Amino acid sequence: MTDEQQELLLKAQQSLEAAKLLLTNHFPDYATSRAYYSMFDIAEAFLEGNGLSFSKHSAVIAAFGREFAKTQQVPRDFHRFLIEAQELRTTGDYGQLNAITTDQATEQIDRAEQFLFLAIQMMGAI
Repeated sequence: MTDEQQELLLKAQQSLEAAKLLLTNHFPDYATSRAYYSMFDIAEAFLEGNGLSFSKHSAVIAAFGREFAKTQQVPRDFHRFLIEAQELRTTGDYGQLNAITTDQATEQIDRAEQFLFLAIQMMGAI
């Protein structure tokens, strides 16, 4: 694991913890956003391991799908998790107040936890 990958995974872990705190305090929109950023940082860490870096979220998501899900290095569900999390993050950040339910936020946090666990299994401990 490179130093940059480790930093991205630590950042992902912090975003995940922040998501849990936000949800506990009844802010599901913001919890969903933090869960998305946790998954996004994990995807960036995977790509960094292949020497790839992108400036746009859409490019990171597409490259993660192409490099890891399509090649079945990771289960395809994780690419879908990332896509759905981005859609919900956009709704939560730019939609109406309380656009995301507690159940939706909980699901995104659970998925981010699964994603982080996968990354740690594949890349090593953080």
